[in-house]
Amino acid sequence: HNNVSGAISLLESMIAHNVKKMVFSSTAAVYASKSAALNEADPLGPSNLYGETKLMIETMLGWYQRIHGLRYCALRYFNAAGAMLDESGAAIRGEAHQPESHLIPLTLQVPLGQRDSMRLFGSDYPTPDGTCVRDYIHIEDLAFAHVLALDGLNTYETMIYNLGNGQGYSNRQVIDIARAVSGHPIPVIETQRRPGDAAILIASSEKINHDLGWRPRYPDLKDIIASSWVWHREHPQGYSA
Repeated sequence: HNNVSGAISLLESMIAHNVKKMVFSSTAAVYASKSAALNEADPLGPSNLYGETKLMIETMLGWYQRIHGLRYCALRYFNAAGAMLDESGAAIRGEAHQPESHLIPLTLQVPLGQRDSMRLFGSDYPTPDGTCVRDYIHIEDLAFAHVLALDGLNTYETMIYNLGNGQGYSNRQVIDIARAVSGHPIPVIETQRRPGDAAILIASSEKINHDLGWRPRYPDLKDIIASSWVWHREHPQGYSA
């Protein structure tokens, strides 16, 4: 309802008020799973409802482009993560959801004493360590890509770009790096797979690098998690504190 019906209402309102540009935060979950980095020409085939709804919105954007002249950019990425720090290293902005569902902040809740352990959903995937592999992108890199995309709409009518660091990290690797960053053991409980989780989803950003000059400035997951750890230590209750 939020993604599809809400998008229709937004698009209708945009056209009614002569707003003809949109930068859409899509998802790389619109693709079918692939063992190598995905590019924009790869087959689409969402494995879950979230990816399906994002693909529906991309389809609608194409309709509004043809019928109303809407110029749009769809940015396909996976896990936005990390925190924005100031020059002194203090956290300015960070990740806080209610309820929390993202892997990195959930993992960091363990060294904060907010949960006893982490759950790994599935350890028998066809990946090097048996857990799902995903791409992670620092929030500052993501923000910069949105700014470039908005400017790019002055030149291009339609743009579809992947955003990612081109390499994947498994869920187990994420937890291992969080252990190293936080200095906490972070116990793990292995459980069954969740329905709809693809084994490997990582994205190639060669196209947006070629067209708009974007490349991630923070591709190392350890740097991403370290910035997250600063934020969560300083804001253990998120923005509510």
